[in-house]
Amino acid sequence: MQQLLEIMAALRDPDKGCPWDREQTFESIAPYTLEEAYEVADAIEQGDMRELQAELGDLLFQVAFYSQMGREQGLFDYEAVEAGICEKMRRRHPHVFGDVEVGSAAEQSEAWERHKAAERRRKGREHPHGQLDGIARALPALVRAEKLQRRAAKVGFDWPDADGVFEKLREECGELRRARASGSRAAMRDELGDLLFSAVNLARHLGLDAEQSLREANAKFERRFRGMEAVLDARGEALGGLAMAELDAAWEQVKADERRGG
Repeated sequence: MQQLLEIMAALRDPDKGCPWDREQTFESIAPYTLEEAYEVADAIEQGDMRELQAELGDLLFQVAFYSQMGREQGLFDYEAVEAGICEKMRRRHPHVFGDVEVGSAAEQSEAWERHKAAERRRKGREHPHGQLDGIARALPALVRAEKLQRRAAKVGFDWPDADGVFEKLREECGELRRARASGSRAAMRDELGDLLFSAVNLARHLGLDAEQSLREANAKFERRFRGMEAVLDARGEALGGLAMAELDAAWEQVKADERRGG
């Protein structure tokens, strides 16, 4: 890690550093951090451990970048970042580093949320705070929706079971249809957002991860679409020159082949 920090300092050197690295700011680097985090997740999803190793290095480099900029501005340095996370992990795991006993993973999750809530209250001594504070706005929308819902559920603002959410989904579909009939794009966007939010709520009540479910649906669509392209290519047919019925037939063939192949 020391070698990486020295490399980062050299890249940011005002006289001999890299022009691109020198001109970066916290704001300009943030999108790259998100991209690197997604690439870590993609390597895990693909089961490519060699690629995961490389992507973790890229993600660690982002930490070094922020730490160097923080040091230059007298805000913090890597040692402060490291000390902070170590202290936080010990504080949030008293059952490991203290004498508190936790009987299960579920109990630990509850304890973790209590610790986080207490930390938010401490920070709120100088600033107003609420139940939804601390949920990053830059999170993927599906992930953030679930976190908002889980936080609200902690104080009882939640559906009692999935049946109510199914009904809510049907209601939102009807409202989206009416918005479409009105011709208002703003109304359609608003109702579509409500529909997606309700879908995340349903996933949560079913014990499913909405973001992961959509990622898997994306992968399935991509796999089947590429399969459809291969089927049509084998027939010598161009994808763009076929009617929807012909495309649908090729799509169904790919799905049937998947079922036969297990």
